[in-house]
Amino acid sequence: MVRLSKFFLVGAIACAALIQQCAIGMAADWPSRPVTIVVPFAAGGNTDTIARIFAGYLSTKLGQPFIIDNRDGASGAIAAETVAHAAPDGYTLFYGSTPQISIVPYMQHVNYDPQKDFVPTSIFGTGTFVLSVNGDLPVKTTQEFIDYARARPGKLSYGSGGNATISRLAASLFVARAGLNLVHIPYRGGGPAMIDFLGHHFEMYFGSALEVVPLKSDPRIRLLGISSEKRSSQFPELQPIAEVLPGFNLSTWNGLLAPAGTPPAIVDRLTQASVDAAHDPQIAAKLRGLNIEPGGGTQAEFLQTIRNERAILGEAIKTADIKND
Repeated sequence: MVRLSKFFLVGAIACAALIQQCAIGMAADWPSRPVTIVVPFAAGGNTDTIARIFAGYLSTKLGQPFIIDNRDGASGAIAAETVAHAAPDGYTLFYGSTPQISIVPYMQHVNYDPQKDFVPTSIFGTGTFVLSVNGDLPVKTTQEFIDYARARPGKLSYGSGGNATISRLAASLFVARAGLNLVHIPYRGGGPAMIDFLGHHFEMYFGSALEVVPLKSDPRIRLLGISSEKRSSQFPELQPIAEVLPGFNLSTWNGLLAPAGTPPAIVDRLTQASVDAAHDPQIAAKLRGLNIEPGGGTQAEFLQTIRNERAILGEAIKTADIKND
């Protein structure tokens, strides 16, 4: 019986060693065929555009085609589920963003665990939100708007691209932390919301930099503050809201994630390629042209960003009481 146990133990150790050697061999040869990057939104959108810039770089850098597979639906959950259940061999990757990891799982049932089913590489780019108000309001700073709104409880309103959007959550968090009483008006997307905002159908809007910064010279709106913790190198004239409401820090990221269990050597190669891409002058210029700040940090920084945003967005969702909307 003892000999039999020893036999099985030796066999198990040998099997484990063989599996490890196979994994090492697979990682060394990767990529040896085309790689699919699943994008959670339709073709033509901002995330898709950035993903295609990245995929083009990876194709050149790593010597194999990196093919975009757009799988929109369920706020990105369909795409996330596809990758979470894919073989962890480095040939199916997820070009994810904040909603699929830190918003959607709070809002609906999903068939993936955002913290256990993915391995992050490096953040490719980040975007911030801009606090904007009607241009005819007698305010020029974030603090002046807070004072103005506090003096008019229930009389001002803010719009958003929808109940579960980051623009809604950013505005809801701002309203709660500033102690304001504003009426929320949800729209079916940022486009319709911006049209009515420019028409002065509501007083405040938290839009992405891509939405509102190109209109900064439009007298119909006034840009007051930015949601990043520090001043943006792209928009240094915008005061961080955190200087008025300490701890207010909300931005979005996008970057590549692999299925859990992907060999570390493959993840490391993807991480380094992500860092190199974000630091490439031509790539960085393209991202900034889309009002996206290039990333290029470490895996540990990516993980910490996810932890931080899940905490703050969880607070925002609870504050907004979105499930009851």
